[in-house]
Amino acid sequence: MNPPAVAPASSGGAPGSFDSFVHLHGVSKRFQVGGVPREILADLDLDIRRQEFIAILGESGCGKSTLLRLLCGLDNAYEGQILVDGVVPKIGNDEAGVVFQDPRLFPWLSVEQNIALGLARFQLDRLEVHRRVSEQIALVGLVGFERALPHQLSGGMAQRVALARAIVARPAFLLLDEPFSALDALTRSQMHDQLLRIRAAADLTMLLVTHDVEEAVYLADRVVVMAPRPGPLRATVDIGLPYPRNRSDTAFQRERERLHALLGHGVHSHS
Repeated sequence: MNPPAVAPASSGGAPGSFDSFVHLHGVSKRFQVGGVPREILADLDLDIRRQEFIAILGESGCGKSTLLRLLCGLDNAYEGQILVDGVVPKIGNDEAGVVFQDPRLFPWLSVEQNIALGLARFQLDRLEVHRRVSEQIALVGLVGFERALPHQLSGGMAQRVALARAIVARPAFLLLDEPFSALDALTRSQMHDQLLRIRAAADLTMLLVTHDVEEAVYLADRVVVMAPRPGPLRATVDIGLPYPRNRSDTAFQRERERLHALLGHGVHSHS
């Protein structure tokens, strides 16, 4: 059952509504800035289906990354309810893998050693660790670079290592915090296709935080547009385009223009 093409983003209800894997209801978040409370998120409702790819789209400062931190358990000081597969998120939860804008690789460790860190909290024998790491290296296209150090990698290759490290423990939920924004346009496009290949090969629910409209249209099943803070989500948009998507297609451009309109600014090549 697909949502309407454009709908209010509030989709609250009981956990499990339309087979929701992620459920947020009445979520609010405040920070103290100079002793003054500032509301970042206000009364936010959202449900995400299992194996759905959601993009959270909004201008800088609207609370996108704050929302991601709540979902992966890095911040538990909020009001309302957040459930991931029926459980409140917490640090170390095996349900979630996270990829940040900076790959955050250890410079003295090789590609395979950096990826193996994603398994450090599990009691696995060396053979199983090697098998899982090798599987992910093949999946992200880094065969032959197993023993390379981070300084020997391009930016896109380093981000592939970060992706492999995030999914080597086989999480059900992958959170991506603007992971491609520092890459050049060609590498970013290649990483988009790499991410879609990973999605096809793994049983993952994905949430991407981005301010790039074209990226959101190219990757996501559904785009959640955030209003300027504080406030509820502005709208959800169902991207009804088949994969693989063509950025030059009229239908693709139409979806892109619709999202730009919801954000409140004109159409241009990059948001």
